[in-house]
Amino acid sequence: MYTIGIDLGGTNIVAGVVNDNYEIVASAKCKTAMPRPAEEILEDMAKVSREAVKKAGLTMDDIHHVGIGAPGTCNTDTGEIEYANNLGFANLMVGPIMHEKLGKPVYISNDADAAALGEVKAGAAQGSDNCVCITLGTGVGGGVIIDGKIQSGFNFAGGELGHTVITVDGEDCSCGRRGCWEAYASATALIRQTRRAMEAHPDSVMWQLAGSLDNVNGLTAFDAMRAGDAVGTAVVDAYIRYVACGITNMINIFQPEIICIGGGICKEGETLLKPLREIVEQERYSKYSAKQTRICTAKLGNDAGVIGAGCLGR
Repeated sequence: MYTIGIDLGGTNIVAGVVNDNYEIVASAKCKTAMPRPAEEILEDMAKVSREAVKKAGLTMDDIHHVGIGAPGTCNTDTGEIEYANNLGFANLMVGPIMHEKLGKPVYISNDADAAALGEVKAGAAQGSDNCVCITLGTGVGGGVIIDGKIQSGFNFAGGELGHTVITVDGEDCSCGRRGCWEAYASATALIRQTRRAMEAHPDSVMWQLAGSLDNVNGLTAFDAMRAGDAVGTAVVDAYIRYVACGITNMINIFQPEIICIGGGICKEGETLLKPLREIVEQERYSKYSAKQTRICTAKLGNDAGVIGAGCLGR
């Protein structure tokens, strides 16, 4: 059986044809190009889906159903995106509209939940019934799997782990609150922290690495740290503490078998994970338990959302 998995992101729209072995046999993508009307975005979602099917050497007759992972609160019963602040969507009936465009049953879920399901089916959490998957990207996404099932609450709005507060009255967050984990641990937050440090320290190596504030990315501070720059090292140390604070909270709440962390920052591997684990080991409430949560990087990268979306109707 073949399915289509669509990962609707703030930057890209990716569609993939997923087989019974949870492999992407072909994919296509385009820019989300926000801001623009929702109808244009949905039309591009249908377009890249057809392109992926064609690349796979199949027809739509070979496709059993379509799954969509989208940001925000996704009503899995009705197929409605009730609210997605980063896309500007509210009460958008994505499932029915996409069903009309593609002629297939359509299932919808929060994108982080879909990515978590992908990691459970084919990635770092494969074989685990209880896991939490965190994505450190534009925001901080979170997916919670308990007893093998996505947990999104009675109103489909659960699992917004990035919008738990770690600093009361702290940094402004796009959700409207202040002090959210996302405002400190996302790649966007790290870039902001790096720029602030550069402005305060014009002699930092980070200026040589980036050239200007406009060229700063999520790896600038890490590269400066490797070059022996004290300012870059301080930015990295503070950032890892922010990430570790939220991870510790997730362990204390859910006690999952595995926490897997995805997003571009995770390319740092053990440079990120080793000090993060050391902080978590000291701060988690379960420090004296015989069984402990394993913290690792996600395996599937950008494919997790597509594979997980393709699994939604299975």
